[in-house]
Amino acid sequence: MSASDKQTLLDLEFDLIIEWLGQFVIEETASEKIKDLKPSNNFTQLEFDLNQLNELKTIRISNESFPALDFEELKEEIKLLKIQNSVVSTEGFRRIYQASELVNRLVTFFESRKERYPNLEIIVENCEINNEINKRIDLVFDRGGNVKDDASPLLNEIRQRIKTLRNQINRNFERELRKLLKDQILGDVTDGYVNERRVLSVQSSFKRKVSGNVHGSSKTGNLTYVEPQVNVPLNNEMEFLLDDERKEIHRILKQLTSDIAVHYPLIVAYQNCLVDFDFLNAKCRLALEMNAVLPGINRKTDFEYIDAYHPILRKSNSLVKKETKPQRILMNGNQRMLVISGPNAGGKSITLKTVGLLQLMLQSGLLIPVQENSKACFFQQILSDIGDNQSIENELSTYSYRLQRMNYFLKVSNHRTLLLLDEFGTGSDPELGGALAEVFFEELYKKSAYAVITTHYSNIKLKANALKNAENGCMLFDSETLKPKYEFAIGQPGSSFTFEVAKMNGIKPEIISTAKGLLDEKKVKLDRLLNDLQKEKNYFERLSREHQEAQVTAEEARLRFNEKKEHYENRLRSQQSMIEQNNKQLAAGKKMLQFIEKFNLKSRKKDANLQLLEEIKNFMKLEKSKTEVKIQQHKAEKQSPKVTVAKQKKQESLNQHLIKVGSSVQILGTNRIGIVDKIKEKHLEVIFGNALIKVEREKLRFLK
Repeated sequence: MSASDKQTLLDLEFDLIIEWLGQFVIEETASEKIKDLKPSNNFTQLEFDLNQLNELKTIRISNESFPALDFEELKEEIKLLKIQNSVVSTEGFRRIYQASELVNRLVTFFESRKERYPNLEIIVENCEINNEINKRIDLVFDRGGNVKDDASPLLNEIRQRIKTLRNQINRNFERELRKLLKDQILGDVTDGYVNERRVLSVQSSFKRKVSGNVHGSSKTGNLTYVEPQVNVPLNNEMEFLLDDERKEIHRILKQLTSDIAVHYPLIVAYQNCLVDFDFLNAKCRLALEMNAVLPGINRKTDFEYIDAYHPILRKSNSLVKKETKPQRILMNGNQRMLVISGPNAGGKSITLKTVGLLQLMLQSGLLIPVQENSKACFFQQILSDIGDNQSIENELSTYSYRLQRMNYFLKVSNHRTLLLLDEFGTGSDPELGGALAEVFFEELYKKSAYAVITTHYSNIKLKANALKNAENGCMLFDSETLKPKYEFAIGQPGSSFTFEVAKMNGIKPEIISTAKGLLDEKKVKLDRLLNDLQKEKNYFERLSREHQEAQVTAEEARLRFNEKKEHYENRLRSQQSMIEQNNKQLAAGKKMLQFIEKFNLKSRKKDANLQLLEEIKNFMKLEKSKTEVKIQQHKAEKQSPKVTVAKQKKQESLNQHLIKVGSSVQILGTNRIGIVDKIKEKHLEVIFGNALIKVEREKLRFLK
């Protein structure tokens, strides 16, 4: 069952996605499936389709040796195999051979990967590795796709006779040609073929001098084409043999068709398998081209699109080297009606269309261009009212058409409906239309429907602020440069910046002043208040950004100071150690000098220096024991975990000890903010945008 209607598909330009997808298809059947592709609300099937597509994308980006999908469909061959005494053509057997080879490779690929790609493996579950089909075809055809001479004994005999006869014909022809060349009665081009018979090109004035059958003349009539008489009976015999060859080949192909028909169910499975992969591969190639992913899917009506792109806008912008800004849109049970306001040409409609188109794509089994840690859900219905649609057939104005559309929404909406309403309430008198739009808003709210609404009406913005499960959002506008930022922010309504945009477009100040004087004072104050709020928000955002940058700079400076301090402390300790070593050696040297002075060389008594030697021995023992104690202390220090004071202070100041899976962190010295995915012994794995990066804990700042 479709989750949307024809008008919504047109409003959100889903046809352009289908056209884009169709560029990647190989064969006609898959192309027809793509043309029939519509959003579905069969949630179980959708989850399966998306997981299956994501498995193929995983294979593609991991550069696994997946077989190339090079094939032709078997629709005609499948029809013929069902008919008794039918004959599949030479090209048909080539297609069957090609399909059999490809499916055998696909089955082999998934045999060892069933657990990794369980959803994809289902496509080949009705297929099996079969070598019998191609072995039988190989007995008949050579590698060039021609029927072999030895496909049957009779064919071999016929072809040998044809070869002998052709050689005889050519010898006779060459002999006649040489003879007539001497007589100079041939044209500039001496010979050719007419009706597969080799003929002489004789000057028409000499045609009666050459015996044989005439097969016509040139356009100018200057040349007459003559088959030499000596070859006439031989060429007749050749035609008989060629006819015999055709009949024998037909008999061989008929027998081969009968042999292959035994495998009819498997060949049907080949066709279905290859069409499914063709269709899926087209969706995969589209996903790779638009950098699309599979977000986390939940069965609740709760989604958060992070860094969401409108794929068609980004594609057109990339062609002219223009930046496309992604949006972050969050909706759930507590925030299910989102009212977007802001200046004209500020991106309101694009933000609304981004939500709608991505939802249509997702519910058509396509991956979408968002960040991988986005969340998505499915809706029973996705309906829109966008643009100046008119019903010419029923002679309805734009406003009448929109009223009928709104009446339809009120009838069918429920808690699993997503509505996309652009320029909500416009098309009639602003005050009357605004009042009616407010009532519609409340009725849709009572239906528990989800809606993304763009509006300039102040009463709708106020109503969204008053209702518990509704939320205001705005497209940001730079009041200093008077240019839209094309960035969406949730939490407050936006000013239309009507007079600012008019000023930007060169409207005279006195005209703007006169226009302000015609407005209700409350409306002017409200718009000014929203304008001021936007300015203050921009100001505080800039202050916050500058404060964060200053914090990072100060932190970097502090870390550099601590590193230098630790470096100099290490150098000082090294120098002190060297001084101690030198002092020790100096003291030992002095002691040895004392021993030398005490040594008695003159005495002849054996024990004259005995006491001195004992003193030297005791001194050396003492020094040795001191050295061993220091070595043991050094080993103990090495084995025990040691954190420098500077490093400990650094970790405490950056709250690095608070970092855990799911924490928001920032790389020191940069503005890059990511989410911790895994924590390992020596490093953390952090998601930055679409990238997963390994980072040491010491290089991160804990945010929240």
